[in-house]
Amino acid sequence: MAKPFDSLIDALAPSLICRQCPAMNTRRGVNLPGKRAMVEVLKELLSVLFPGCLAYEPVDHEDLDGLKQRLHSIADALTDQITRIESYRVLEQTRPADFDCAAQAERVVATLFSELPTIRALLQSDILAAYEGDPAAHSNMEIVMSYPGLLAVATHRVAHVLYSQDVHLLPRVMSEYAHSRTGIDIHPGATIGKGFFIDHGTGVVIGETCHIGSNVRIYQGVTLGALSFRKDAEGHLVKGTKRHPDVEDDVIIYANATILGGDTKIGKGSIIGGNVWLTHSVPPGSRVFYEEK
Repeated sequence: MAKPFDSLIDALAPSLICRQCPAMNTRRGVNLPGKRAMVEVLKELLSVLFPGCLAYEPVDHEDLDGLKQRLHSIADALTDQITRIESYRVLEQTRPADFDCAAQAERVVATLFSELPTIRALLQSDILAAYEGDPAAHSNMEIVMSYPGLLAVATHRVAHVLYSQDVHLLPRVMSEYAHSRTGIDIHPGATIGKGFFIDHGTGVVIGETCHIGSNVRIYQGVTLGALSFRKDAEGHLVKGTKRHPDVEDDVIIYANATILGGDTKIGKGSIIGGNVWLTHSVPPGSRVFYEEK
C-alpha cells in the first residue's frame, strides 16, 4: 500500500498549499490558530461574563486573584491568535508587508477588555428581557444556563467588538460556533441594542449590516436578510454595502417572518406577524400581519 499512498500525497500536496485557496494550516505556511483554540478562548470569555454558570461548579466569590489570572491567560491567547490572523492578512496582501501585527493584536485585545463591563451590562439587560418576555421562564438563572438565545447573543456581543476592530476571522468562527450550538445565525457585524430577546431561536438569521434597536423581541425562524446582491462590471459581488434591514426600538417580530433589504426600516413599536414577507419600510407603531385567504 505504500506506493499508492505516496502517489496520493504527491497529488494532494500541491492543491493543499495553494496560496489562492488554502486548505492547509501549517507553521511554515498559513500558521493560523486552530478553530478549536478560537472556540476555547470564546468559552473562557463567556465564563468570565457568567462566573460559575458555564463550568462544572460555582466559583469562589472572593477569588479576585484567580479571575485576574484567567483574564491574563485569555488576553495572552487572544493576542497570539489575532497576531497570527493579522500575519495571514499580510500573507494575503490585504495588509502592507510592514504592518505591525503584534501591536494591532494588543490594541484589539485592550479594546475588547475595556468593553467587557459594557458587554456584561448589556447581557444583564438581555437576561431581564428574556425573563420578562417569556412566561415559561421561572428564574433569571434558568435563562443563563439553558436559553439558546442568550448564548447566541452573548457570543455576538463579544464577536461584534472584535469585528468592529477590523478583525474578521476570529469573530466569524465564534459566531459559527454559537450557530452550531443554537441554530441562531447572527453575523458579528450586526449592531444590536440592549434588552434583546430571541425566543426559541432555531432558524433565526441576522445579517451583517442589520441595525437592531433596544428592547426588540424576535421569535424562531425570523430572517433579517438581504433582498439582492449588487455586482460590479465584471460580475463580482459588491461587498461592504448596506444590505440588511434596520429594526427600531420596542419591535416584536413573530415566527418565520422574513424582512429583507438595506433600505427597509421597521419603525419603533411595530409588531410584525408570523410568516410575513416584507421588503419595504413600515412607520412606527405599525401592525403587519399575513392572513391566508
